[in-house]
Order: sequence, then C-alpha cells, then structure tokens
Amino acid sequence: MTAPNRATLWGRVLVDELAKQGLEAVCLAPGSRSTPLTVAFAEHPTIDVYSHLDERSAAYFALGRARRTGEPTAVVCTSGTAAANFHPAVMEADQARVPLLVLTADRPPELRDSGANQTVDQVKLYGDAVRWYTELPEPEPDERKVRRLRTTAARALSETTGDPPGPVHCNCPFRKPLEPTAVPGDVPDAFAETTAAKGRDGPFVETTRGTGTLAAEEHGALLQALETADRPLVVAGPADPTALSTLEPAAVTELADRLGAPILADPLSGLRFGPHVRPESDDVAGRPRTIYGGYDTYVGELPPPDVVLRFGASPTSKPLRHWLRDADARQFLVDPAGAWREATFTATDLLAAEPAAVVDGLLEALATTDSGLNEGVVTDDDWRARFDAAERRHWTVRDEALEPAVLESDPFEGAILASAVSNAPDPATVFVSNSMPIRDADRFARPRPADLTVLANRGASGIDGITSTALGAGTTTDEPLVLVTGDLALYHDSNGLLAVDRCDVDATIVLLDNDGGGIFHELPIEAFDPPFTEQFKTPHGLEFDALADLYGLEFQRVTPTAFDDAYRRSIDASGTQLLAVEFDSEASHRRRDTLADRVRSAVDGTPE
Repeated sequence: MTAPNRATLWGRVLVDELAKQGLEAVCLAPGSRSTPLTVAFAEHPTIDVYSHLDERSAAYFALGRARRTGEPTAVVCTSGTAAANFHPAVMEADQARVPLLVLTADRPPELRDSGANQTVDQVKLYGDAVRWYTELPEPEPDERKVRRLRTTAARALSETTGDPPGPVHCNCPFRKPLEPTAVPGDVPDAFAETTAAKGRDGPFVETTRGTGTLAAEEHGALLQALETADRPLVVAGPADPTALSTLEPAAVTELADRLGAPILADPLSGLRFGPHVRPESDDVAGRPRTIYGGYDTYVGELPPPDVVLRFGASPTSKPLRHWLRDADARQFLVDPAGAWREATFTATDLLAAEPAAVVDGLLEALATTDSGLNEGVVTDDDWRARFDAAERRHWTVRDEALEPAVLESDPFEGAILASAVSNAPDPATVFVSNSMPIRDADRFARPRPADLTVLANRGASGIDGITSTALGAGTTTDEPLVLVTGDLALYHDSNGLLAVDRCDVDATIVLLDNDGGGIFHELPIEAFDPPFTEQFKTPHGLEFDALADLYGLEFQRVTPTAFDDAYRRSIDASGTQLLAVEFDSEASHRRRDTLADRVRSAVDGTPE
C-alpha cells in the first residue's frame, strides 16, 4: 500500500483492515485532526460513508445502524470536545449492548497537558462504558508497528461484538501533515510491498467466537422445573441487537405452547410482532393465544407465576416488574454475558448462555423426554385461560377508547401509538422515543402477525439522539421507517434532521406534542406546583412547522381522529413527513389511568 506520508499510510491501513474484517459503514463528522481517517474512509470502495455536521447526531446515527443490524458501525471525529459529544451515544451503546466502533483523532502525545489548542485528555475518555480501549501507536512506516495496527483493527472490531457486545474506543494521534500531501522519503517506496502494508488475502487476523450453551443435564433440570410448574411463565424483555437476529420467535412460541406458558412480550423483544403471532380468529375459536401484550394493566390482578423463564433486558412495564418482584417464584434469567440485568434482585437463577441455545436445548429435551408432556398441560388448568380473559378485556377497553366519537371528546396519546403500530406496513421499522411513547407502545400496541421491528433507546433511556438513532436504523433496510417521538425529544435532537437529506432517508415522523415533559405527571412532584410546571413539565411553546421548513420536511398538523388517514397517506408517500398531533399531557395521563382502572376492575383472576 502506497502513501504520500505516514499519517495517510496509517489511515489507509486502518480502514483497509477494518473493511477486510467486515465493517460496512462509517459516520464521519468534519474536523482537521481526523483528516487521515476521513480521507481513507471516503476513498474506500466498500464502506458506506454517512456525513454529519454534528458529532452527537453522528454517534447516535451510527448507533441506530448498529442497533438495527446487530453489526458494528464506526464513527469518526476530530480531537477535543468533538469526542466528548460522542459520550451519550457511547453510554447508550454500553447499556443496550450495541456494537459501536469509536475512532477519535487526537493531537500527538507531546502536546498533551501543554495548553495546546484543541488538546484535551482523551485517554480512556469514556471510562468503563467501552468494552475495550486502545491508543494506536504513532504513525511510522515500520513493519512491526503496521502489523500491530492491523491486529488492533481486527481486535477492536471483534470486541464490539464480544460477550456482551458494545462500544470500543480507539484513540488515534496524528502529526501534521494530515492531508495526503507528499513528504519525500516519509514512506519508502519499498514499504508498499511488505506484508504489513499490503495485508493478507482477507482479514489479517480471523476471530472466531463460540456460543454459550448449557450442558444437557442443565437443560434437563431447567425443563424439570418448568414442566412441573403449576403456573409457568415466559417473559421477553427488550432484546439485544444480536438476539433480534438469532432468537427464533417460532421456537420460543413452540416451547411456550408445549409448557402451557404465556409469553409476556415487551414491544422491543422481537416477539410481540411477527408471523408467529396467532391471528385473532384462533382466540375466538378457543385456541389459547401465546403472545400477550396487554399485561401492563392487569398482571397485578392475576395469581403469581411459580416458575419464570426470562429473556432480554428488564421489561419496560413497571407493573410487570413489580409483579415479578413480589412473586414467590423461581425465576431463570437468561443472559449470554452472564450479567445481572434485573434491578429488583429477585431472580433466583442466572443462566449464562445464548437465549437461542437455551430454547433449542429445551425443545430437544422435550423431544427426547419420556414424561409424556403434552401441549398446554399444567397442574393449574386455568392458568392460560385467566390470561386469555384478561387480555381480551384489555383490548376491548382499548378499542372502545379508540372509537372516533370517544377519541374526539377524550383524546389521549396512547391512541396514536396504537394506530402507528397497528397501521404500520408489513414489514416496517418502528422507532419509539423514550418517556411516555415507549410506555404507551408497551400498553397499547397490540400483538399482530406482521413483520415489525420495533426499536427504542432503552439502554440508558435518554431522550437525546432519538431522531438520529431512528434515521440511522432506517438506512439499513428498504422497509418503511416510522419514528414516534415526543416534542422534547424532537427539540433535543433537531440537528439530527439534517440527515434526512444528507443521508437520503425517508421516514414518517409522528410528533406527540404536549408542550413539555408529560411523563412528570406520573411522578409525585406533580402535586407540588410551583415548581412543577416551570421546572419539570417545562412548557416551551415551540411551533414545529418552522423546524420542518428548516429541514425541508412536509409538515401537517392533524387531530387525533384524523391521524389514521394522515398516517396512511404518509406511509404511501415518498419523502419525509412530520405529522404533529397536539395533546394535553395531564388529560392523557388521567385517561391512561381511567382505562387501566377499567381493565383491572373487570379482571378478578378467574377465567371467563
């Protein structure tokens, strides 16, 4: 590999090796010190480049791509505060186990702690939030150093998809010249013929990772606990990006059917939506459903489970988390990294294995067991029937609240989430903001047999970077993209809307505009006003049509009763539309409580 100077050589070798290791995309933010990396990525023929003006938006955009695919995306910035602006996305990637490769350019070491311009301490800048930190050696046409550079590139990308997956930080110091300017004698011509410079035919280092499994006797013991339970239960929390592509929903459904166990499926689990979800007609015909989505309103009214098999992160639903906390049950928590993601600390067994391997092992054990276990046979014959009755009541109450006449006089934000999911195309990617939108999706998004990928930033659960993450996810597929976001989240990441044009993304953006932080109505501070309104709810009075004009989006303000038609038109249209629906956050909060009370009052723990 030839290069006019050592900085350019370093950038080209690093990018060449990352491409050979399988990196497919990078997000670049402009800056001088990162020039060797930027030029190398921009020139590489196999890596997709997404240019962003704002470092925070760039990092979240990369996060969205990686979250949707389960494969790493790289993000590059210059030195100084640019690197600090990556930090929120790095924290989210850490908590949500999203593979992210962070490349921060830096001044040469001798300028540190010297007052040199745009020079800050970037060593281990992100602390324990990264799976691995390394500082690249200073550029030099030395064979051993360049072999190390290629090996470091291989290791860095591999660590992003390790156990657990997450962000990796490579700090990259460069001296001038940073541009591909010829420096006579800086890189000898003969160096281009070395193995270090040319690399190998394929990756310089191949990394092969194994899959965490349980021994056959451990599967047998787990099956024994599940099949002898009176009230077995499967809980599927938000899935890691890699689990979305490896855990087969049909296999989980088959296992639950064999055990007679309901599946309480978080909207982010990968199990609430898909072809494995039985049509409504099966329930009417008397065949019990397997996937349940209305549990947030009624689980506290049902008898507790006695054995629980849990996948994914902690569920979105607070009532579900508390119900599991209070249950005197054996709870098997499956986590491939063997980490603890259960903040009530009531799980009894931690299974450090891949969820798919656990499910396959249980099905294999069921196939070979001589216990005679048949579909749906448990000691408590009414267990599934109780859930079916409660689930039907939940959706009946929800559907009544969505009637146009009712919605016109008593609108609430949950109706928009219900419509956005139920009317989303098959297939589609639906990204949901934090605070109330994801909670409304959890409560009001009904399971359906459509191929929907529902995503959210539930690692650190912030409202920063929502728009950028969604748009990044949308670049990975030809499916329609829907973003449902609150007004504060849209305001917080308004810079991210520039990616609609720069990165060629089409989306339907649904804005729930309640003029402030509606979620605070769910907290006791609501009773203290002041300071509640000005310091917590924080009404802003912004008009978002001006924001749409700034970024060239089509804007439409719609009423809750007119939303369905406007939403369908947007889905069918080209370009990006911003549909704004205005609500009174306090009224929506009261409406949610009323609907939940109606469901709970009709559920007494016995089947219909």
